[in-house]
Amino acid sequence: MTYISEITNVMEYEALAKEKLPKMVYDYYASGAEDQWTLQENRNAFSRILFRPRILRDVSKIDMTTTVLGFNISMPIMIAPTAFQKMAHPEGECATARAASAAGTIMTLSSWATSSVEEVSSTGPGIRFFQLYVTKDRNVDAQLVKRAERAGFKAIALTVDTPRLGRREADIKNRFVLPPHLTLKNYEGLYIGKMDKTDDSGLASYVANQIDRSLNWKDVKWLQTITSLPILVKGVLTAEDASLAIQYGAAGIIVSNHGARQLDYVPATVMALEEVVQAAKGRVPVFLDGGVRRGTDVFKALALGASGVFVGRPVPFSLAVDGEAGVRKVLQMLRDEFELTMALSGCRSLKEITRNHIVTHWDTPGAVARL
Repeated sequence: MTYISEITNVMEYEALAKEKLPKMVYDYYASGAEDQWTLQENRNAFSRILFRPRILRDVSKIDMTTTVLGFNISMPIMIAPTAFQKMAHPEGECATARAASAAGTIMTLSSWATSSVEEVSSTGPGIRFFQLYVTKDRNVDAQLVKRAERAGFKAIALTVDTPRLGRREADIKNRFVLPPHLTLKNYEGLYIGKMDKTDDSGLASYVANQIDRSLNWKDVKWLQTITSLPILVKGVLTAEDASLAIQYGAAGIIVSNHGARQLDYVPATVMALEEVVQAAKGRVPVFLDGGVRRGTDVFKALALGASGVFVGRPVPFSLAVDGEAGVRKVLQMLRDEFELTMALSGCRSLKEITRNHIVTHWDTPGAVARL
């Protein structure tokens, strides 16, 4: 058994969270879609990328700072949107916001947060993005975006991979529903229904009723008419869609498979990354989420052309175990590991991380064993 004081890597929080959380809650955070093949692959694909470290480079000073959409952050490691964080800890998203701010990085707040944009904003200064699900009521969406803008959020991360909710069998078995003491705070006072107990997943039924299946590229243009905030398109896995995202005015792209919770048997995000980066041709920044658990993963993503990464599940797991301090420690451990990886690879700044620092073994699974 690992104790909080003994935690030495991000993965250890998950086992502790599993002991601490109710089964329905842990399963909601942990599970993927259907066979969960992509869930495993998001992690495994990173292990098929090996380093080509450069030596004798004077790594006495390492600079991890970067800019995202013009905002200065301490490192290219940011927080992805994860829903219902008060299921993990009473302070929920507000604790996460404070941890991100303390680390000098960006937090993305979920539409389906259990704390409102105003509550998160009131935790103090910080660079924050707002993740948006487009509902059947564009008036509700417009109100939400305007509230986020007023609350000082700096960008909209538009989730585009969820016209329907993926089949998450653990949620079906558990008949997942938001605990009665919690609400979708951003929608309070807006007529948008509530999540009821059903014979399968209460969330799936809620999404079926609320989320707009007709969402298309024109809606990306529509979003630009109601806000001046930059729009990140979250959920791109192909070159074709990367090109379209730029054509329709996206300020950035997040290569994401929704934590492997939507369509199973899509590639790991780190495998899809290079195709998207090549299609973007440097016109907009490309980010990645999915499976990032080590500083080495961050380096690999940047070597493949990502401008930064977003971290998902480690946030609710560390929140469950140790609240704000847990999230702070996750960010610190990833930062320390990333800095060490840079030093041992001979890179002193992010611009020195290149494709030549890694070798990928996508097509030849046995190649790593033969090296």
